[in-house]
Amino acid sequence: MTSLICTLQDHRDDVNWCAFSAKLLATCSGDKTLRIYNTRDFSELPFSPLSGHGYSIHCCCFSACGQFLASCSTDATTVVWSMVTGEIEAVMEHPGRSPVRICALSPDSVHLVSGASDGTLALWDFPSKQLRRTCAVNDTTMVACSFSPCGQVFMTGSTYGDLRLWDLDMNQLHAEKNAHDLGVTCCAFAPDILSGGQVVQFRLASCGQDSHLKIWAINKFSSGVYKMQLLHTLTGQSAPVLSCAYSSDGQLLVSGSVDKTVTVYDAKNAVLLYTLNQHERYVTACAFSPTSPLIATGSMDKTVNIWRLEDGCSGHGGKSLPGRTSSGRSKLLVTDWSEEDVSEWLAEEGLGGLVDKFRANNIDGTELLSLTKETLASELLIESIGLRSKLLRKVEELKSESVCSGIPDEFLCPITRELMKEPVIAADGYSYEREAIESWINTKNRSSPMTNLPLLTTLLTPNHTLRMAIGRWKTSH
Repeated sequence: MTSLICTLQDHRDDVNWCAFSAKLLATCSGDKTLRIYNTRDFSELPFSPLSGHGYSIHCCCFSACGQFLASCSTDATTVVWSMVTGEIEAVMEHPGRSPVRICALSPDSVHLVSGASDGTLALWDFPSKQLRRTCAVNDTTMVACSFSPCGQVFMTGSTYGDLRLWDLDMNQLHAEKNAHDLGVTCCAFAPDILSGGQVVQFRLASCGQDSHLKIWAINKFSSGVYKMQLLHTLTGQSAPVLSCAYSSDGQLLVSGSVDKTVTVYDAKNAVLLYTLNQHERYVTACAFSPTSPLIATGSMDKTVNIWRLEDGCSGHGGKSLPGRTSSGRSKLLVTDWSEEDVSEWLAEEGLGGLVDKFRANNIDGTELLSLTKETLASELLIESIGLRSKLLRKVEELKSESVCSGIPDEFLCPITRELMKEPVIAADGYSYEREAIESWINTKNRSSPMTNLPLLTTLLTPNHTLRMAIGRWKTSH
């Protein structure tokens, strides 16, 4: 379920782009301004709007830390703004002074690419704001750019209709001619990296004037050769598709169209989930929040809509649901139990005489599973050997029930084999419990727990879709 939670109506012209950081939303417009909002309540920051461009602003993107925002404009510049003060940190003039239509930062914010109306590309060192390299594709306008999640390659799209893959030395690694008839409008890499055998695979979404949203596999072979393969062509919109974006876990894909709709897809299975119809004119921009289940969509109607993806698991606070008994609980659900849940379980198991003692010691589900003979005797002061043995036997039964309780395997962390609470996607494409994979990376020399191959990056991406699925599963059990 998706619900519209607010509409921002501050711009005075077409909204051209939306971008999220962990705490902020930035929007840019033909009115030459950027507006910055706090994603907690979507109030505008005191230094917003930002004015410094001389013409329409086409694109904006946050640095990885969220402290900087880059924006590009018809005025042939890419401007870097401080998100602490709202002041201009740097102005980077595009070579040849051509209008800049697109800009993109690498995931580690080391590099920035800007693309212009004359087909030129500029690669900048972002920390120093120095130009590193340039190249050009003749007779076209660069309108789309996205870095791979490893940050070592980037894809560009143009009005000519082609998609081109580049490395950081501006070597063209692959060209997909006629990827979209009549022109590409946007492209976006998925955040996950799939690896197996001698192949590393990325996923890319692209959209265009042909009214199609396409999902591609980009395979890198051990020889260094890259190949692109079209996986899906999505036709949920009836007019040119102007924008697309992946969720931070790579599970969802959103697009905006000239037909005034916003579509949300299950990216893995290429299935249309929602069609949203609240804009009055072309939908030109869309973005997912990296930290919460929010989507921002911008339009030529001068508004930005904020949508919430409902996860179906709010409102229970980790407690047992009414009517649920111990036979339907699992190990990780036990760790979610409150002190009251533990008291109910004790009563169900004929151990009601321990309820007051457990409450006095604030024993919740996590504490319950960690009980030992020693803690029962020395800390809870349970003197009866028989009672201690019965309690520990019941706890062990509770643990063993989790093994056969029917938890879907994809909900279990591959490292701990426990139900995940904060699933994240690592560079190997697998999802793990955040604490477990962070500990693994810190102690296992950055190898994948699943493939034993080196992790190309230690970046971890929250898997919001999996977290929502786990939440729905928990409420139904």
